[in-house]
Amino acid sequence: MNKRIFTLSDFDFHLPEELIAQYPSPERDRSRLFVIDKDGEFHHKRFCDIIEFLREGDVMVMNNARVIPARVLLRRESGGRVEFVLTQKLNEISWLAITNRTSRLKIGEKLIAERDSSIFFEIEGRQENFFRIRSSVPLSEQILEKIGSIPLPPYISRPEMELDKDRYQTVYAEKSCAVAAPTAGLHFTKELLDKCKQKGVICVNITLEVSWGTFSPVRCENLSLHRMHEERFSFPTESASLINEARANNRRIIAIGTTSLRVLEATYRNGKNIAREGTTDIFIRPPYDVYSADCLLTNFHTPRSTLLMLVCAFGGYERIMRAYEIAVNLKYRFFSYGDAMFIEKK
Repeated sequence: MNKRIFTLSDFDFHLPEELIAQYPSPERDRSRLFVIDKDGEFHHKRFCDIIEFLREGDVMVMNNARVIPARVLLRRESGGRVEFVLTQKLNEISWLAITNRTSRLKIGEKLIAERDSSIFFEIEGRQENFFRIRSSVPLSEQILEKIGSIPLPPYISRPEMELDKDRYQTVYAEKSCAVAAPTAGLHFTKELLDKCKQKGVICVNITLEVSWGTFSPVRCENLSLHRMHEERFSFPTESASLINEARANNRRIIAIGTTSLRVLEATYRNGKNIAREGTTDIFIRPPYDVYSADCLLTNFHTPRSTLLMLVCAFGGYERIMRAYEIAVNLKYRFFSYGDAMFIEKK
């Protein structure tokens, strides 16, 4: 039997604008949780109830990337103000970036950091929709804290607030390398993680440097023509060993977020995950079969997005799209600061 060929339109759905969460829930673990169990049954819970669906010996794979202050305000020599978002690090001083002044900037132009005039940037060139820019000094975490701010996703239509410094980071964030948060993990509190561990759940870390490409729209109806963004990852030996041991003993692997699942699939070979560092541009979409994880925790994603396609590949197209229809009707909150979904594979 030939597998169905999916197109971009297959992943469209109606999403009322008021369901796009502009703020996080008052408490991390009190957001709503939509559970799809292995029998296809739907359950509606609070996130703190996820403990009910976890088992002793489960391994939760968590992306410990920390969001850097990648939104930088700059001044042109003429005095005009320009906002850049650093989207992907190329080396110690060169980055890809997007800006709100695309048509006015020239190659070779210098821009001064508004919050520290001793630091400047030079525009080196263009790369598709991005600028390639070079900083006068390496952009350490300390320097970015001085000149930058947290880059909220483009669908959050308000300015950054003090609360975002905390709530747009997971409580287990360690590696300062991402320009977008691994948002499924935003719902965990330290206390809830402790409860998971007390139940016998094992937590392991991987790192995926989430780039701004995660927000890039798909423009091709023929999905085979879409080129995925490339992101760096690190998969430690200890994490791979614990995952492989669990799988060999028929214990579940739970991907905390689409970023963790991308790394799991990119490193999965012959029934095992291989510890390594590298990059991935893997495009997971139906009818792709996911073998590296048994459960997926994720937020609700945008229509026609590669993230929704990944979730459909993992959970089954029909039941995920039906779940999204129900989530809209029940007014679940969508996207980065929205509610969560926990999916068990059939």
